[in-house]
Amino acid sequence: MNAERDAAIRTIANKQPIAFARGELRVPELFGANVFGPQQMRARLPETAFKALQLCLTQGQELGPGLADQVANAMKEWAIERGATHFTHWFQPMTGSTAEKHDSFASLEDGRLMMEFSGKALIKGEPDASSFPSGGLRATFEARGYTAWDPTSPAFLRETTNGSTLCIPTAFCSWTGEALDEKTPLLRSLEAINREALRMLRLLGDQKATHVYPTLGCEQEYFLIDRDFYLRRPDLIATGRTLFGTKPPKGQELEDHYFGSIQPRVLAYMQECENELWKLGVPVKTRHNEVAPQQYEIAPIFERTTVAADHNMICMEVLKQVAQKHGFHCLLHEKPFAGINGSGKHNNWSLSTDTGENLLEPGHTPHENMRFVVMLTAVIRAVDAHADLLRCTIAHAGNDHRLGANEAPPAIISIYLGEQLSEVVDNIVAGTTARSEKRKDTMRLGVTALPPLPRDATDRNRTSPFAFTGNKFEFRAVGSTQASAKPNAVLNTIVADALAGLVDQIEKLKAQKGLDAAINEVVIETLRKHKRVLFNGNGYSAEWHAEAAARGLPNFKNAVDAIGNFCAEKNVAMFERFGVLTAKEAESRMNIQFEAYCKAISIEGLSCLSIARTMLLPAAQAHQGAVAQSIAAAKALGIDVSGQHKCLATVSALIEQLIARIDDLGAQFEHAEGHPGTPQEHARVYRDKVATSMQKVRETADALETMVNDAFWPLPKYREMLFVQ
Repeated sequence: MNAERDAAIRTIANKQPIAFARGELRVPELFGANVFGPQQMRARLPETAFKALQLCLTQGQELGPGLADQVANAMKEWAIERGATHFTHWFQPMTGSTAEKHDSFASLEDGRLMMEFSGKALIKGEPDASSFPSGGLRATFEARGYTAWDPTSPAFLRETTNGSTLCIPTAFCSWTGEALDEKTPLLRSLEAINREALRMLRLLGDQKATHVYPTLGCEQEYFLIDRDFYLRRPDLIATGRTLFGTKPPKGQELEDHYFGSIQPRVLAYMQECENELWKLGVPVKTRHNEVAPQQYEIAPIFERTTVAADHNMICMEVLKQVAQKHGFHCLLHEKPFAGINGSGKHNNWSLSTDTGENLLEPGHTPHENMRFVVMLTAVIRAVDAHADLLRCTIAHAGNDHRLGANEAPPAIISIYLGEQLSEVVDNIVAGTTARSEKRKDTMRLGVTALPPLPRDATDRNRTSPFAFTGNKFEFRAVGSTQASAKPNAVLNTIVADALAGLVDQIEKLKAQKGLDAAINEVVIETLRKHKRVLFNGNGYSAEWHAEAAARGLPNFKNAVDAIGNFCAEKNVAMFERFGVLTAKEAESRMNIQFEAYCKAISIEGLSCLSIARTMLLPAAQAHQGAVAQSIAAAKALGIDVSGQHKCLATVSALIEQLIARIDDLGAQFEHAEGHPGTPQEHARVYRDKVATSMQKVRETADALETMVNDAFWPLPKYREMLFVQ
């Protein structure tokens, strides 16, 4: 075996689970200990100030300057007591990650250092915005940007070895007020869906609810590999995925990793992650082995979307940071290893009211049944009318390796309702009271009540990108590296649009036909028009692709084809109608997605060239030289070496092929780098030329890996990274 790989394996073999200082607090006491949440606010603010702040948090009311100063002072005192010296406006630029600039609480007064924090500093910050992606929204020399406190998401403390920092979740915008982040459109979409959902509830007779908000729970998948292997894989360091590597003799075929006993080192890591996340108020609940070797999942209890989106970003950060302490590296890429399952972020979405009602709960009474069917109809209409836009939100280079493979949902956006709900929809559309042979229930909206549906009325469908799972929808196609704010902002907006359309139609008919008849007619018409998006079968099958095409459902097979639809006329009109994005902001996001795609393939292409030229080709040539020398020595002794000649010829041919393919990749890369045109045209060149050439280099290099002397091969192999712990 290669000496460096052998040394890494020997080191890993002696590693033990790492203990951490958990303290004496139980989980309920530990939970939220590092969060300036309701308990901390109540304890430190006057009652009137606390109540006013709660209205800001729950209903988005404006925060006055006097209240801001009280909150800022209380927040500062709490943070300093817990060891904080600095604060930061923590935000989500359009990079897919988070950003922060730290400022101390220190100020000078008469030569004395004071610890101060004003309401103005709490509400607004001014980081340099020039180097963040803007997609043409602003010039590089226009440096001014502003962070604005998002009071709907609580401030928290990040503890490190030498102190703590107060992190204040914020939105991020330009000097001209344009959104430069993922959070601002999400917050705007919350207002849109609240407004339209309340209109619908009022129409249905609900006068109690005063606020409707989406809830979210993100199931986060990830891989762990030992850091000693990671540091010997330049492709993982640069790109997050392996650009080379043959499938190991044993992968996930035995299905013995899924829900298996968690290895002690991994469990110790998971326990510390959970401990850190609980302190930060992230309500993590589930941990388990996933399907692929060294793949795992962590899942939370559902929360308000704005908080849940922040918590998922915190979760990804904690997973990566704690991994280093335990001698691991956490891989969040959608496809770190070829030939085994990749990772997603299952986006569980629903709608709730401030009176505690889940609007996607099927219900047990006629009133609840009608509300559920109307809300279900709105979601069906939204997904069918804007399938192209939903597909855009999950389109990026990493997800292209995962979507459509027999491990993740297809790129075709469809909805799974399950057998029982599908029959409900069919009966509504048919306007029939015919009884099902499988159940003795009738299901005619407005005439006979929808029967009570158990929460788990049907099996789950893992091949559906958008599945109803009892009282929520699971958007399974979101990539594991993604910030969840973007897909949820779009999901909220398209459902708001669907609700607005239904309300408008029902109100037009109500005066003439009465409420029940108007609802009945609009629901039937809407479901008849949009039920083509419903599919309960195997999304992996070739038959479904043919059927989806016959139904007229879009099928954007890769990110480059999908992204261009973001600025379709109907989509931009909808964004502007609900105040979620301006046309300029929408265009900037489309351009950023194209740019991100090009940059991802560019980095992969350069990494592929470097590794192939300086590591794999020399290893293959060293093997070739050793074999040639051995053949010459044997031949001199009169030994038959015809079989060895054949092996050498095969290796030599592969080396020649590798050199030719490296040269081709270099030429294609230079062509792509200098290619003129629009962002979409540029992305097409990277997809069609660079990515294709890169795959050919890999095919040849992987073939050589199976033939070259193991002592010469410099990269840790799949069989090692996935199974040595």
